[in-house]
Amino acid sequence: MIRQTILSFKLDFTKDLITPHAGLALLGEFAVGLGLLPSVDRSLPKPGSGAGYHPSEYLFPLILMLNGGGRSLEDIRQIRADEGVREILPLKRIPSSDAVGDWLRNMGENGGLSGLETVNRKLLKRAMKHDGLTGYTLDIDATGIEAEKKTTKITYKGFQGYMPIVGHLAENGLAVGDGFREGNVAPAARNLAFIKYCVRQIPKGKRITALRSDSAAYQSEIINYCEQERIRFAIGADLDKAVAGAIKTIAEDDWKPYQNGSLAETIHSMEKTDTAFRLIVIRRPYQGTLFSKEDEKLKYTVIATNRT
Repeated sequence: MIRQTILSFKLDFTKDLITPHAGLALLGEFAVGLGLLPSVDRSLPKPGSGAGYHPSEYLFPLILMLNGGGRSLEDIRQIRADEGVREILPLKRIPSSDAVGDWLRNMGENGGLSGLETVNRKLLKRAMKHDGLTGYTLDIDATGIEAEKKTTKITYKGFQGYMPIVGHLAENGLAVGDGFREGNVAPAARNLAFIKYCVRQIPKGKRITALRSDSAAYQSEIINYCEQERIRFAIGADLDKAVAGAIKTIAEDDWKPYQNGSLAETIHSMEKTDTAFRLIVIRRPYQGTLFSKEDEKLKYTVIATNRT
């Protein structure tokens, strides 16, 4: 009998294992249910000896650590020290953070990335098999990641780090492709090659029918590719001299109220595009200073598209 205290709760002891990462147990169960671990072991290079760690024994703790808010390889220790989550999930052996770092470098040089592409294609095929869709919208975007490594480069945003690019499907949020990039690589670099890579990742019987991107994809070769492959696109346009000139040709009567500004459209083509496309133009007023009406200007947002 536990004696009642002044406050309305009681203290007791338990020998049950307790974990601060209960949410990761659900994520881990999902990964196990998908068959992720055996798929990783089949697709990535095998260990050098029978006693070596299997690829899934490196990758599974990494997935849990990153989804649990980890920011560096040293955070693997949080998973290693959590007896509760290790009891629930297949985490009997967890490599040290140094071993994980060595394995990642080795995988980058010896076929690990192509193995992960294979795993992702299998997961995409399973996830998209029964969704009732055949056409999908591809969203691509480069994201700056700050890093303190000496080898990192300065990004166009002014910080040191990396600029990886990721392709998602808008209809279901699945990541179909990713590409590692150094921080000083321009967001517009090799985007057509990346789009084609994402298209190759799509399972048979499915296809990319639409593309969305910011102005990093405002390139004639990408627009031509979309037209050739019957892909509808909506791409942020650069406000360059040609686009600015096209906006000036829009008659004032053609502007319609839209949100806190106005909207109009015109037809445009780039020097190397095979066909013309629509420019959807949104203009909004803004003031350079707080009180001066004379400083009020117009800000334009422009979208290049062949969508109706």
